[in-house]
Amino acid sequence: MPWIRVIDEGQATDELKHIYQQVAGQRGKVANIMKIHSLSPQTMKSHLDFYLSIQFAPGGITRQQREMLAVVVSAQNHCAYCLSHHAQALDHYWKDPKKLARFTQHFKLVPLSEADQAMLAYSDKLTRNPADVTAADVESLRQAGFSDEQILSINLIVSYFNFVNRLALGLGVEFSPEEVQGYRY
Repeated sequence: MPWIRVIDEGQATDELKHIYQQVAGQRGKVANIMKIHSLSPQTMKSHLDFYLSIQFAPGGITRQQREMLAVVVSAQNHCAYCLSHHAQALDHYWKDPKKLARFTQHFKLVPLSEADQAMLAYSDKLTRNPADVTAADVESLRQAGFSDEQILSINLIVSYFNFVNRLALGLGVEFSPEEVQGYRY
C-alpha cells in the first residue's frame, strides 16, 4: 500500500476519471506509478505526456535502447518498481531471460555494441555522480555515433527515470506480477 492516499479508478470522478480512461487507452491499463498522482490529476496527465514523448516518440534511439536506459537507471537506484516494469518491457524485445537477468545485475555483464556501452556508461555516471558529468562525456557519445538529438533523448530518459525512481521509492509505490504485465509496448 502506498504511503499516501490514492484514489482508485473505480472511485474516480470528473477530471481524474477522464485522465484514468486516457491512460488506460494509451497504455492498456493504469500503472500504480500513475495512480500515485491521483490527488493531482494534472500532474498525472503531464507525467503521462512526458513519458510517452520520451519513451515512444518516433526517431532518435531505439525502443530497446530506451528500455535499456530505464533498466540501468532503476537498477542503480534500487527501484524494484521501475526495474520490474522496464525489465518486462526490455524482455519484450530481447526474449532472453538469462541475458536480462545478467543485465539487471549490471549492464557490463552482457555483450553490447560500442554505442550501447557508451550510452549506458553515460547513464551510469549521470545517475551516480551527476555533478561529475562533463562535456567529454557527451563527446564520448558523439564518438560512439550518437547525434545531438539522440544525446538529448538519452539525457531526458536517464533524468526522467531518476525522477520516477524517486517518486516510487519516496511514496512507497508497490507492484505485483499482475501489475507489471499487460502494457502496450
